[in-house]
Amino acid sequence: MSGLVGLAWASLKNRRATVLLTVMTLGLSVLLLLGIERVRHEARDAFLRSVAGTDLIVGARSHPVQLLLYSVFRLGEPTVNLRWETYEKLKALPPVAWTVPISLGDSYQGYRVVGTTPEFFARMGFGEQRGLTFREGRAFDDLYDAVIGADVADALGHAPGARIVLAHGTARVALQKHDDQPFTVVGVLARTGTPIDQGVYVSLEAIEAIHIGWRNGVPLPGLRTPPGERPPPELLQPQSITAVFVGLESRGATFAVQRVVNEYRGEPLIAVLPGVALSQLWSLMGGVERALRVAAGAAVLAALMVLLTTILATLNERRREMALLRAVGAGPRHVFGLLLAEAALLTAAGVLLGFALAQGGLWALSPWLEARFGVFITPGWPSVAEQIVLGGVWLGGILLGLVPAALAYRRSLQDGVAVDR
Repeated sequence: MSGLVGLAWASLKNRRATVLLTVMTLGLSVLLLLGIERVRHEARDAFLRSVAGTDLIVGARSHPVQLLLYSVFRLGEPTVNLRWETYEKLKALPPVAWTVPISLGDSYQGYRVVGTTPEFFARMGFGEQRGLTFREGRAFDDLYDAVIGADVADALGHAPGARIVLAHGTARVALQKHDDQPFTVVGVLARTGTPIDQGVYVSLEAIEAIHIGWRNGVPLPGLRTPPGERPPPELLQPQSITAVFVGLESRGATFAVQRVVNEYRGEPLIAVLPGVALSQLWSLMGGVERALRVAAGAAVLAALMVLLTTILATLNERRREMALLRAVGAGPRHVFGLLLAEAALLTAAGVLLGFALAQGGLWALSPWLEARFGVFITPGWPSVAEQIVLGGVWLGGILLGLVPAALAYRRSLQDGVAVDR
């Protein structure tokens, strides 16, 4: 067997140019297939990391996916807020261990502003890590303090001590600004690879302070707080919030609390399980996933057909080589094995090249993907699923190699020169 593989290798070296082009075509298609598979899995893991540790998300009644998108991923706009009194009742439920309220609606240079409590930094996290760490500075403790995510700091060059002016609304081009009440950056969060990196965080009282004297998105003359002055404490009490992240004492109480919230008569609410809402979101994106995988599979199949065509095209040119093999005693089975070994070697070389290119590409692009999309993709040994994919490609190449091997076997018999041993 080793002699047959060595002979196939020597034969391939004599056709270097054609072999290299075939291997490169197959390698690029394997790169595409592995890249799509790895990005798909890592993107899903990044989504799961964003909601890990949160048992329920509560907001005004809407579609669960919509609540997930605007509360966790800061996409879209909330339909309506929920009252502060409702939040207090939710917080007092016996199974509730902790709550993190958030208030949305403002922005800073295209990044969402999140009004919350210091509990946000202790309870929110990513993956198995609970609590956020600071790359620089500290959490807010004054009315006009602000904490920014890693992406905001890197993109805008901000550090603790920077002065920022928030804008009313979430449009990239701000029509109304809270320029009479600037904030001071006091902390920069460490990178998490989640939407937390793309937020500006202030206290709920600060959200109330900058909206004193505003009605329907417009400031009313004479009612706003004069610059340099602090509003009286009674005006800083939050009246409403956008959503609440809830942690429970026991996972067994999840459905009971969800039922209490969904049946609350004070105002229409919805409590969603983040994992269930994420599954619904992925089901909506399932068509795109399948299309990408089909496209990558088609590219691999096309590359395998190129391999088959290459071997078939050289059969006529290699009649002299086959005749020499028969002259030294090789039978039709040896010729069959030689062509099959060549197909196996070509496919293996293409698979290894594709894997090497994928690892090199991930090593080069992982910092950019992390910074731009919050997706952590690190080079490493292929997963079980990826090993199955690579093995399937190699096996497909061998199966297609049966076609030229069978043709060469039949020609050997028809030539009547070789004797089957």
